Amino acid sequence: MMQLHQDQAEFEKRDTLLVAIGPESKEDFKKYWEENELDFYGIPDSDHRVLELYGQEVKILKMGRMPAQILVDKEAIVRFTNYGKSMKDIAENEEILKIIDGL
Repeated sequence: MMQLHQDQAEFEKRDTLLVAIGPESKEDFKKYWEENELDFYGIPDSDHRVLELYGQEVKILKMGRMPAQILVDKEAIVRFTNYGKSMKDIAENEEILKIIDGL
């Protein structure tokens, strides 16, 4: 989430809305958002509805949800997906911005 936050202005220039969805409770999610002064949307998904909808993996040995990045256009078409195998395995913002520029 912090990676997205770093380039939030670049996403906004491209008329792209950032939404992060996490497994925490509403209270924990709100606390994290406030502590990190995040300006984009965050949605708690403690019951895993969104996780299941998009096929995001949970690995107990790796302490929970694996990262997933999904780019959905204004017509609700998925344009990019990245399902990471660890928290370090996420696409760089630059890669996602190039895809947005190509739409």
